[in-house]
Amino acid sequence: MEISINYLAVVVAAIANMAVGYLWYGPVFGKQWKALMGFTPESMKQMKITPQMAMVGGVVTSLIMAYVLAHFINLGMAYFPDASALKAGIHTAFWAWLGFTATTIASSFLWEGKPFNLFLLNASQSFVALIVMSLILVLWP
Repeated sequence: MEISINYLAVVVAAIANMAVGYLWYGPVFGKQWKALMGFTPESMKQMKITPQMAMVGGVVTSLIMAYVLAHFINLGMAYFPDASALKAGIHTAFWAWLGFTATTIASSFLWEGKPFNLFLLNASQSFVALIVMSLILVLWP
């Protein structure tokens, strides 16, 4: 089985992941997210990590996520050769989200006392981001 990764598509998928996050936690749901997290303008200024450091970390984690997702999609296509690339990408994104991302985010709700609506907001964002990333990875020529 030959694994072929389009590295340009991985970079674009990582950028798309960051764009979805920016929109989701900025203009679309930023106010709700800050309220659910209990953030105030004062508390955000006192954070130990700077926005620049968070951005660098976000780029690194987005690249890793896109690269691993590309591998998962390739494995899914190898095991189900009759499935279209689009179907394999969407299915892979869904199962990766359900099995790894949603369950990890649920831990914050279960063990850290975070509000359920915060779980829904974060889990929904990760689902949308994974779907967008998988679409880029499978539809890139």
